[in-house]
Amino acid sequence: MKRIYAIEEVCIGCRLCEIYCQVEHSRSKNTIKAFKEEVPPPSRIIVEEEGPVSFALQCRYCTEPYCGYACISGAIYQDEQTGEIIHDPDKCIGCWTCILACTKGAIWPDLRERRVAAKCDMCPERENPACVEMCPNEALYIVDED
Repeated sequence: MKRIYAIEEVCIGCRLCEIYCQVEHSRSKNTIKAFKEEVPPPSRIIVEEEGPVSFALQCRYCTEPYCGYACISGAIYQDEQTGEIIHDPDKCIGCWTCILACTKGAIWPDLRERRVAAKCDMCPERENPACVEMCPNEALYIVDED
C-alpha cells in the first residue's frame, strides 16, 4: 500500500501542495480556470504549521480505518486486497461522521455541488500524486509499503 510522508525539515510551508491538489481535483485541471472560473474543490492535503515547523497532512491510510467504521453509508471502506482506504463520493450522504472519526484530521467537507466528504485519493489518474510530484523542495515522498 502506498503512503505519502512529509519531511518536516525541508517543508517551507509554501502550500503549493494544497494548490496542486485542488487543481488536480478540479474539472478543468488548469490552475487559472480552477480558481477563476470554477469553485475549486477542497484540498485533500493541508499544511500544518507550528512556528518554524511545517508539514503536509493528508490521509494516512490507517490500518484501523475509524473513518470507514463510522461511515453509515459505506462510502468509505478499506479495500481488502490493497489495504487502501477508498472514498466513493456517489455513496456519500454528507453526514460527515468520517470527519469526526478520523484520528488524523485528514478528511474535509466538500461543499461544491453536494455536501460530501473529501480525502486523499492518491490521484489515481497520475503515476504519482500531484502534491508529491509538484513539491518544490521535495518535502513529500511516497512509499510503497507492500
